[in-house]
Amino acid sequence: MTDIENLMATVAYLKDRQDIQDCIVRECRARDRQDVLQIASCWWDDGVDEHGAVVTFAPDYPERANAGHRGAFHMTSHNITNHLCEIDGEVAYCESYVVGGLFWKDSSKTSIAFGRYIDQLEKRGSEWRIKTRRCTIEMTADADPSWVFSDAVKGFLKPQWSKDDPSYERPIAWKPKEEGLRW
Repeated sequence: MTDIENLMATVAYLKDRQDIQDCIVRECRARDRQDVLQIASCWWDDGVDEHGAVVTFAPDYPERANAGHRGAFHMTSHNITNHLCEIDGEVAYCESYVVGGLFWKDSSKTSIAFGRYIDQLEKRGSEWRIKTRRCTIEMTADADPSWVFSDAVKGFLKPQWSKDDPSYERPIAWKPKEEGLRW
């Protein structure tokens, strides 16, 4: 293999790795915004999600995941930390650690769940998407959520479960404290 061929192979591998991680992170962001279309764009139509005893096929997954979150929580925050990825041709085997923040609907507590997504992604054409996801829960912790109602947080933007969330705005511009949904 020539130096140029080696470099091209390395760049292709790094691009695949980045595209895979972008898909996993984009799927988390979409669930935290309740964005059905963006969630669906991260899954192949023949994909399947295993969240504990609940198994959901990809066409039903976006709305089912959103309904589960809406039913119990004001807001969620899925955070990917450690990410391992083994690429074998057009298939990738990933293990992504996830820390999930769950703000209960009655505002009585915030739960933090630590777990992993064990994913198989497939590349079809030039696109990587999730084919199979299995979830673990490693541990949980509960916290007092009263800080978000304190003066220390007053004026911060509140997240929204819709495309009204500030992350969708283009261009991104600051706004006076009287504008936007705030704590």
